[in-house]
Amino acid sequence: MPAPATPHTRLRHAAPTLLLLLTALATTLACRHLPPCHTTFPWDSLIILRDMAPRPPQPCQHQQEPFPFPDTLLHNSHPQQAAATARHILDNLFATLSSQSTPHHWDDQARHRLLNNLHRHSHQLQQCLTPNGTLSQGQGPRNRTLTINKYFRRIHNFLHTHNHSACAWDHVRLEVRASFQRLHNLTRTMCS
Repeated sequence: MPAPATPHTRLRHAAPTLLLLLTALATTLACRHLPPCHTTFPWDSLIILRDMAPRPPQPCQHQQEPFPFPDTLLHNSHPQQAAATARHILDNLFATLSSQSTPHHWDDQARHRLLNNLHRHSHQLQQCLTPNGTLSQGQGPRNRTLTINKYFRRIHNFLHTHNHSACAWDHVRLEVRASFQRLHNLTRTMCS
């Protein structure tokens, strides 16, 4: 028959669990105290996007959505999952809009303002993640990252297939605009 557990033994076994709970609580609270600019970030970015990317000189036909967004990514209630999803979307938006093949009629100064805004917001979201920059184990499926990567790969393939034309970029402009609206929803999840 095993000896009864002493308070010291119980404390030693409870310490790792307590540490994990405190870490999760601290990162959750970090998401709730984001700077106020996070609530206006998507709307400010929409204004900069409008200034940066006017409609192309020739009319484009937008008949179908060439790369549907996986809306399941928006259905999560955990602030860290929302932060990780938002940050990954921001990083991919940054990579896409950093391309040297953007249309000539886009305002380069506004594009740099938007890129700075994306980078700053992504950096601030880092507060909501664990020290290694990811969700704690068990807090979200790895396929979220893969799904976002696949979505943006379709965007890049679309641009390539259409030779980075002004109309192809106009499709992307509309998709970026929709992404800012999605980021607004994720921000609300993080702050709830």
